[in-house]
Amino acid sequence: MKRFFKPVEKDGSSKKANVSASSPFSSVNDGEETAEISSENGDNKEPLKFLTWNANSFLLRAKNDWPEFSKFVENLDPDIIAIQEVRMPAAGSKGTPKNPRELKDDTSSSREEKQVMMRALSSPPFRNYAVWWSLSDFKYAGTALLIKKCFKPQKVSFSLDRTGSKHEPEGRVILAEFESFRFLNTYVPNNGWKDEETSFQRRRKWDKRMLEFVLQNSDKPLIWCGDLNVSHEDIDVSHPEFFSTAKLNGYVPPNKEDSGQPGFTLSERKRFGAILKEGKLVDAYRYLHKEKDMERGFSWSGNPVGK
Repeated sequence: MKRFFKPVEKDGSSKKANVSASSPFSSVNDGEETAEISSENGDNKEPLKFLTWNANSFLLRAKNDWPEFSKFVENLDPDIIAIQEVRMPAAGSKGTPKNPRELKDDTSSSREEKQVMMRALSSPPFRNYAVWWSLSDFKYAGTALLIKKCFKPQKVSFSLDRTGSKHEPEGRVILAEFESFRFLNTYVPNNGWKDEETSFQRRRKWDKRMLEFVLQNSDKPLIWCGDLNVSHEDIDVSHPEFFSTAKLNGYVPPNKEDSGQPGFTLSERKRFGAILKEGKLVDAYRYLHKEKDMERGFSWSGNPVGK
């Protein structure tokens, strides 16, 4: 897929805004990055420019960071904006089936939150985009996809299953299909520190299904972006040895390949490498940036601390 990508020029229109974001395609770095599909005939009938951002509460960004984000989007003018960690609950009252495609508005607080979000998205430049939601039952996870109204996807689905008839639990997937490619926005489950159903096993199941997905959908090029919760190679982290030996409260998993910082365990990295290889995918960020570039990395506080 190398032939499909070229870097965006580093002029005033693509400089970083003062918001955190996740880098595109097969990378998990949380610095805002973009990439374009090169068009040989200059015919822009399909999306060409993409932005992906782990917002860590889209509502909080709408309240606190919207002017900066709006200016960034206006200058960059992306065709598609992929959001992860929306953290707004799906519609539906307590004890009733939820509608993961709609924001909750059956309480005074949820109505107020929905109004804040809708006002933000109805302001320029976002009024030019159609919005798809895939939401969790509560304020957790969730994804959103904003596509310019001039581009009409052939289909939008919300699951890694081939039929795509259901929503992925916790709203972790939005898949838009266009004539010449598929665009997949994911918020991948964190591996966690311990070998239990909610961590290691859940991530193994996800990676297995992701591999099946790329193999079953190989008839078109795939653009896969989002928070993928994995650092594939040593070059993708600041201190590989530190992360590969990290422990939480002294716990050591039975399988040595599961040891280390979640997102950088050997087992996760091997599975991710297999997905890239079998799916004939290219880490677009690393393809464009051959050398280490920690200025484009991300940091977090916690245990351990690093980049």
